[in-house]
Amino acid sequence: MATVEMVMPKMGESIIEGTILTWLKKEGDKIEQDESVLEVATDKVDTEVPAIHGGILKQILVKEGDVVAVGAPIAIIETDAEVATTTSAPASSSNVAEKEDLIAAAPAQTATLVSTSSSDDSKGDDRFYSPLVQSIAKEENISKAELASISGTGKDGRVTKNDMLAYLKNRGQQQPTPQATAPKPSASAPMPKVDVSISAHDEIIEMDRMRKMIAQRMLDSKRISPHVTSFVEADVTNIVLWRNKVKDAYKKKEGEALTFTPFFVQAVAKAIRDFPMINISVDGENIIKKKDINIGIAVALPSGNLIVPNIKNADQFNLTGLSKKVNDLATRARNNKLSPDELGGGTYTISNVGSFGNVMGTPIIMQPQVAILAVGAITKKPAVVETPTGDVIAIRHKMFLSHSYDHRVVDGSLGGMFVRRVADYLEAFNLETEL
Repeated sequence: MATVEMVMPKMGESIIEGTILTWLKKEGDKIEQDESVLEVATDKVDTEVPAIHGGILKQILVKEGDVVAVGAPIAIIETDAEVATTTSAPASSSNVAEKEDLIAAAPAQTATLVSTSSSDDSKGDDRFYSPLVQSIAKEENISKAELASISGTGKDGRVTKNDMLAYLKNRGQQQPTPQATAPKPSASAPMPKVDVSISAHDEIIEMDRMRKMIAQRMLDSKRISPHVTSFVEADVTNIVLWRNKVKDAYKKKEGEALTFTPFFVQAVAKAIRDFPMINISVDGENIIKKKDINIGIAVALPSGNLIVPNIKNADQFNLTGLSKKVNDLATRARNNKLSPDELGGGTYTISNVGSFGNVMGTPIIMQPQVAILAVGAITKKPAVVETPTGDVIAIRHKMFLSHSYDHRVVDGSLGGMFVRRVADYLEAFNLETEL
């Protein structure tokens, strides 16, 4: 008999920790190789983790609800295979080498949440710190007293990875002065809340985990990026007429519907080629110009929440290929079947507010991207149309494009020209296009 350690696997770009949702097996159960053992939630997706080795689940090392660093042991599997005691996911067991500013990811360790309140130099600090936060503190020689002084933006004032990164960027730059005698708020105090009046007839609904993450990300994005939004109205009559002509034949041939989303993705991908400085991210004082064009599509889930999978290298697909990608991602998103990689690495995002009957919106940027496009409902409008014999009034299919961008790095000229170019590509759609 031999035993192997099952560790928290790396589940996509930038994922360095996950939360144990549910153990699908219990201690003593026999498991097969590649059989799902537990469900894990990351900040991008919920997913099942399979066993790398078959055998008996001898010991579960972490509880449901624990936050576990990538590479940390989570279970012991007893196997008949002639293998030395090792980890069940060699590629994931080593320290994660990803860098975010000055921070290296956490090394492998047992990842139950621990309190630092027992230490004398952190007396009065009753917050819990995740293994990732503790690893960062150790790596950067942050004492427990200093750690206790860091304001946390997590639930109940908990210090998050982003709090640590923000603190380290400014560490040592701000020193207290003798005049700074005003009392400071407790580090463990929760984030300020607006007082809400509650009556006996009101219903209190606790946010689910995804809604909490969305709320935090939206707040972070508004704090990080100064948002500016430009609007353009596009005449998409050619697209509407062509789609109406081919949609039945397309469905019969491909077995799925032809929506308007692939047309929007195609136009955006072409415009990004023309204006590559929209396809960037900001890293401190550096601009990262992305080579790949990975376009995210906001998908509404049955719960009402949104999730944003992305099409990798969207500029490499024709209209049929984009249609299949869009339908596949949307279907699997609604059935919670997306992989972490499909939710990471996006470089630009499209949100179809028109699907809810809205004519326009002011979308919030998906960090670390710098721009996002909201496409409104397509409506019939009277419009002046130029003809060889003069101007005439005709019924046209029109829609608004709302382009929000990060004004730190995208000026109004670039943001405005980009969305105008998207509209130009939509308006120039060729009615003779073949599937």
